Amino acid sequence: MRRGVCLWQLGQSIIRSSLSQPNGKKAAAGAAATAARRGFASDAELKKTALYDFHVENGGKMVPFAGWSMPIQYKDSIMDSTLNCRANGSLFDVSHMCGLSLKGKDCVPFLETLVIADVAGLAPGTGSLTVFTNEKGGAIDDSVITKVKDDHIYLVVNAGCRDKDLAHIESHMKAFKAKGGDVNWHIHDERSLLALQGPLAASVLQLLTKHDLSKLYFGGFQMLDINGIHCFLTRTGYTGEDGFEISVPSERAVDLAKAIVEKSEGKVRLTGLGARDSLRLEAGLCLYGNDMEQHVTPVEAGLTWAIGKRRRAEGGFLGAQVILKQLEEGPPIRRVGFFSTGPPPRSHCEILDAGGKGLGEVTSGGFSPCLKKNIGMGYVKSGSHKNGTELKIVIRGKTYDGVITKMPFVPTKYYKPS
Repeated sequence: MRRGVCLWQLGQSIIRSSLSQPNGKKAAAGAAATAARRGFASDAELKKTALYDFHVENGGKMVPFAGWSMPIQYKDSIMDSTLNCRANGSLFDVSHMCGLSLKGKDCVPFLETLVIADVAGLAPGTGSLTVFTNEKGGAIDDSVITKVKDDHIYLVVNAGCRDKDLAHIESHMKAFKAKGGDVNWHIHDERSLLALQGPLAASVLQLLTKHDLSKLYFGGFQMLDINGIHCFLTRTGYTGEDGFEISVPSERAVDLAKAIVEKSEGKVRLTGLGARDSLRLEAGLCLYGNDMEQHVTPVEAGLTWAIGKRRRAEGGFLGAQVILKQLEEGPPIRRVGFFSTGPPPRSHCEILDAGGKGLGEVTSGGFSPCLKKNIGMGYVKSGSHKNGTELKIVIRGKTYDGVITKMPFVPTKYYKPS
C-alpha cells in the first residue's frame, strides 16, 4: 500500500546524532531506509502543509520529502515512536498526499477503466485498496478508494505520484467525456489529511465526535463533525494498526491535531515519517517507488486479492490482458518477506539462493523495533518464493543469511466485524 518516496538518505543528516545512541536506536533509525527516487530541493522550493509551524514548535525535524518539508521525527527516537504507536497511538500529518473526488453518474465505470478494484461492487460508504495500472499491467500508483455514493468516489493518491497520477486520470477523463461519459473531478487542495493510528485511536477520536465509531469498520467512510469540524473520516491507515485518516479543512487542521493529542493525555504522540516507514514495513505494506514500480504488476506485488472477482472475469482495465494471463499462468517474480542476519538490508541489495545464484533484489528493509530483528521485502524468481526458503543477502559486498517468511511481520489489528 501507499505512501511516498525516500526517507533514509533524506533523513541521514537530521538523525545522525540519534544513530550513535544505544539501545537499538541506530538500527531503528535504519528502518526509515527507503531508497531516494527524487532529488533534494532547497527550502524555498519546498511546499509546507498547514501544520508546518505546529511541527516545528513541537520539535519536528523537517526534511525534504516528495517536494514537501515534512517531519521525519520529533524529540523521541524513531524506535520509541514506532513502539508507542503499537502500544498507544500516533498522529501523522499526511497532508502532502493528494485527495480528490470523482463525481457524476458515470464516475464508477470511468474509474474501473483505470483500476483493478470492483468499484461497482462496493457498498456506499466503503472502500478498498486498489492499483492504477498502465497498458503493460504495471502499477502507476496504489490508492485507497471509497465509494461515498454511486455518483461520488473519494480517493487519495501518493504525494510522489501526484503529477503523473493527475495527468493520467485527466487524459483518460477527457477521452471518456468526449464519448458522452458523465464524470468530473475536484482536487481537495483546500483540505489537510491527518492519520490517527494505534490501539487508542478509536477511543480518543470518540471523545471528539457524537457519531458511534464502533459501527465504522475497516474500510468504512463517513462525513461527520469531529471537534466541531466537518471532516471526511476513513477507517484505514498505513501501520497495520486500527486507525483513521481524517480529511479536514486546512484552516482547522492544527486545531484538530491539538485536540487529538490533548484528549489522549499525551499518549497519542506526533509521529514522523521515519516511524511511519518502520511501521508500514512491519505490517508488510508496499511503498510505491520501492516495492511497487511501473514495471511491476499487482500479481507480482502480491496484491492479487485486490483484483475483484468480476474484474478477473471481465477485465476492462488497462493492462488487463497481461494481469489476467499472470493470474492464470503465474507471474515470473513475486514479492516476498524475509528475516536476515548482519546489518539491516537496504533497497537494491542483491538476493541470492543458498547456493549463491541470483534470485532478485531487496526493495525495502530495516531493523524492526517491535521484533528486534532485521526484516525486509524484495522480489525473487517464482518457484523460490515459498516460506522457509533460505536466502543470502548481499550487503556492501558481504553475504548474510536470510529466510523467507510470511507477512505481515507484525500481526495487523484492523477493526473488522467479529
